[in-house]
Amino acid sequence: MIKDTIGQFRLMGFIEGASLLVLLFIAMPLKYAAGIPEAVRIAGSLHGFFFILYLFVIAFVTIKIKWSFIWVLSSVAVAFIPFGNFILDRYLVKSSYHHQ
Repeated sequence: MIKDTIGQFRLMGFIEGASLLVLLFIAMPLKYAAGIPEAVRIAGSLHGFFFILYLFVIAFVTIKIKWSFIWVLSSVAVAFIPFGNFILDRYLVKSSYHHQ
């Protein structure tokens, strides 16, 4: 189990970001190209669940380490951009927060 706060956020960001990619690049093509709407229903439900957890983790991190508003805003914004969480993760690793 990841014990530090930023490590927990990074893990949740990876899960949320991966679920968005699965929804967009696997489930949606299955629905529209292969006629399998269940793929979006399942992947979309999982992604929604992970997104809500991700928001809770952002709130937890913000309270625990007193994250600045720009990190909070960035964390929420990247959740809507494919590969956004992975890009934010690279910035986070380079930041001073990663070493707390």
